[in-house]
Amino acid sequence: MSQEIKRIKRELVQKGSIIDLYKDHIQLPDGQVKKWDFVKHKGAAAVVAVTQEGKLLMVRQYRNALDRYTLELPAGGRDTPEEPTIECAARELEEETGFRSEHLEHLISLRTTVAFCDELIDVYVADRLIPSQQKLDEGEYIHVEEYDLDELCQMIFDKKIQDSKTVSGILAYKLKCAMEK
Repeated sequence: MSQEIKRIKRELVQKGSIIDLYKDHIQLPDGQVKKWDFVKHKGAAAVVAVTQEGKLLMVRQYRNALDRYTLELPAGGRDTPEEPTIECAARELEEETGFRSEHLEHLISLRTTVAFCDELIDVYVADRLIPSQQKLDEGEYIHVEEYDLDELCQMIFDKKIQDSKTVSGILAYKLKCAMEK
């Protein structure tokens, strides 16, 4: 018996503005063919935006999937799959927070839900923030808030922040800061 798993066919089920949904036909090592869902995502970027005082800029926005407001790192999807994530990060930082930075440094890359989605999010750290102007998309309502790093970490452990890119970005930034001391 071969241990190889092989995709036989991929069918587009629904094309969306953010994701595309596919039905994959997968041949298992025992020869069975199963249908698995696959979500194609164009990728995204997020930003740990650090003020001169060392606080992190966070965005509070409504998320339909959860039917509630969430507190997150500024982030957004790439305009095209080819767009460099650092350009996406810079754009989203300014659009969502009203600040820009000419100093973005890659922090981590993460795959959000590997069981059924290929979404890749690159997280950057931005400091030396320059005041600009929020440029929200139509229908986007975002409130910008500032927090201490330790306060955000406590919010993670208190289950007040659960968004994967935000949890990963904040904890990776905390670890980076500790390693630099």
